[in-house]
Amino acid sequence: MNDAPQDRDKEFVLNQARELDVRFIRMWFTDILGFLKSFAITIEELETALYEGHLFDGSAIEGFARIEESDMFAVPDPTTFCVLPWRPRDGGGVARMFCGINQPDGSPYPGDPRHVLRRTLEAAAAKGYTFYVGLEFEHYYFQTAEAPLKKLDRGTYFDLTPLDVASDMRRDTVLTLEAMGIGVEYSHHEVGPSQHEIDLRYGDALTMADNAMTYRLVVKEVAMRHGVYATFMPKPLPDANGSGMHTHLSLFQGRENLFHDPKAADGLSKECLSFIAGLLRHVPETTLVLNQWVNSYKRLVPGYEAPVYLSWAHKNRSDLIRIPTNRKGRTQDTRLELRSPDPACNPYLVFACILAAGMEGIEKGYPAVPPVEENVFKLTPAERGRRGIQALPGDLNEAIKLAEGSDLLRRVFGEPLFGKFIENKKLEWERYRSHVTDYELTSYLPLL
Repeated sequence: MNDAPQDRDKEFVLNQARELDVRFIRMWFTDILGFLKSFAITIEELETALYEGHLFDGSAIEGFARIEESDMFAVPDPTTFCVLPWRPRDGGGVARMFCGINQPDGSPYPGDPRHVLRRTLEAAAAKGYTFYVGLEFEHYYFQTAEAPLKKLDRGTYFDLTPLDVASDMRRDTVLTLEAMGIGVEYSHHEVGPSQHEIDLRYGDALTMADNAMTYRLVVKEVAMRHGVYATFMPKPLPDANGSGMHTHLSLFQGRENLFHDPKAADGLSKECLSFIAGLLRHVPETTLVLNQWVNSYKRLVPGYEAPVYLSWAHKNRSDLIRIPTNRKGRTQDTRLELRSPDPACNPYLVFACILAAGMEGIEKGYPAVPPVEENVFKLTPAERGRRGIQALPGDLNEAIKLAEGSDLLRRVFGEPLFGKFIENKKLEWERYRSHVTDYELTSYLPLL
């Protein structure tokens, strides 16, 4: 393997750090649940970290090593070097780099979510494929993180001031993201009161997963500077829409968009239809990854614009998968939109599962599934049954049971990470199942 390009990247980072007067470098990585983890090194340690990695205790990280095998090495990816624009420059700036996690023998740690995605992408690349992703992120702003939640506005879809008092926060968020090299397509007020959306310009899946992690931190940092709280909780308000992470997908072979066929009446290739079939077949068992929290399933209910049933359509927004309209003549824009993931997921694991499911559909030649152009919510249960339209898991426990039996999930994650992820989710369900809610006290205590 030729290490010259990597060495040039490392030397570039060393020179950039000195020229920009960077004094501290934050080493970023995620645990299995997608929480951003970090420790800082000084500029004096940067060269050693770039070439050898930096030792840390992995036993304290969710899903990482046990206490008796805790030594891990964070190996920074030099292509992700970026100065943090919200940190002061006087006296030295602060930069970050995303890291891969290695074991003491130098091999990648199999429980590292970024490695899981990289491994899945490399398997696709070996067959000539490149996987691209774009994201529509939704979130809420509240005055504080304390209950009862106090909304900032009563605005709804595309509202502008005075209802949309968060315009300045969205603007500052977009400017900060762009200062970090993260492209933004547009932003707007969403349907829910105090709910907002920012759409990230598409990129390769690994870069987009890194951008998603950066995005969530930037939104919270900017909100905090404005004295408010931003949340990616899937369903914070019981009577308003939940927050989704609508995920746009395209698969290329060289310069060719594999999802487009100019000879097909709808422009969709056979590979695209098989990819859709793969997603529809495997989404139920991977929903535990796409929607990993008890609260996630409060969003996936009828009446709030979130998908519930396993169906796809060319334009219908009630379906799990839809085909966004291309600008005239832009066949390279042909893509799928998967609407079930929520913004509190681990994007590395989500993208790995999506790609693996779609690729299995292509490689095994899954037959095309007929689209459902009607509003699937208005079909009767009998009509859905006749058409073979099944539902997503209804709660975390159902999702766990489906995931436990998934060969695809075991293969994508690897056995150690798979076991730890399932164990973590079972513990969460048991905590939730034993909790006595305000609803129960209000409804039953006066009667029973």
